[in-house]
Amino acid sequence: MSDLLQRLRGRGWRMTSQRRVVAEVLDGDHVHLTADEVHALAVDRLPEISRATVYNTLGEMVSLGEVTELSTDGRAKRYDPNAHRPHQHLVCSGCGVIRDVHPAGDPLTDLPPDQRYGFTVSEAAITYRGLCPGCA
Repeated sequence: MSDLLQRLRGRGWRMTSQRRVVAEVLDGDHVHLTADEVHALAVDRLPEISRATVYNTLGEMVSLGEVTELSTDGRAKRYDPNAHRPHQHLVCSGCGVIRDVHPAGDPLTDLPPDQRYGFTVSEAAITYRGLCPGCA
């Protein structure tokens, strides 16, 4: 069973066939799919699944905190199932591929006190950009 499915079942989330398929499509490392990509892959497994069901299921997973919603290009939202493993993102400026990365250090403590301007910092989101080997 996938990590995401285990987490959702552990929360007592009712597992319909549609929800299971969406969770299975999202499972894995470096998965950052748009809702339309999730739908296309889900249809391969469960042809009758609707786009609305996929969007609603993704919204529920985000509300539960089991999937993170992110936007790296200012357009389509992407869905990241690695919501419980702290990480940053590396994005190819050419093709848009996204990889999870785990840089050394803690971005919350790396911000110097004189640069916090009195804020109590609770989270940091860092996106690294560059060209992947295929685009370089």
